[in-house]
Amino acid sequence: MNITIYHNPKCGTSRNTLALIRNAGIEPEVIEYLKHPPTTATLAQLIADAGLTVRDAIRQKETLYAELGLHKDELQDADLLAAMQAHPMLINRPFVVTPNGTRLCRPSELVLDMLPLTQKGPFAKEDGEVVINAEGQRVTPSV
Repeated sequence: MNITIYHNPKCGTSRNTLALIRNAGIEPEVIEYLKHPPTTATLAQLIADAGLTVRDAIRQKETLYAELGLHKDELQDADLLAAMQAHPMLINRPFVVTPNGTRLCRPSELVLDMLPLTQKGPFAKEDGEVVINAEGQRVTPSV
């Protein structure tokens, strides 16, 4: 299965998402988008394919967001996309592309909805939250 993850190895959500893909026995194409940012056209397509707005896909908690004045309502999508392309740390992550669709995988277990294969074994996030049990089945969090 052809899967691509736009990955930031310093991000726990991104690391967990990548680990869940690998736990399904799939080795994805890993694009470290901070080193190799997507083109503006590719970024716009990822966002559209994921069913998001550009504002949904920008990291509003990033300090640079405020410093660049990206909160201003008068800014157009093209302005935000240009800022994200110029400063890839503003891109929310991780985006995952599979034959089943494109998604911003926050939280990381959203990637499970896109994988055709069952998980190969148990999986817990870095914070210890169990996502996949010993039988390879998804665990529903108790409320």
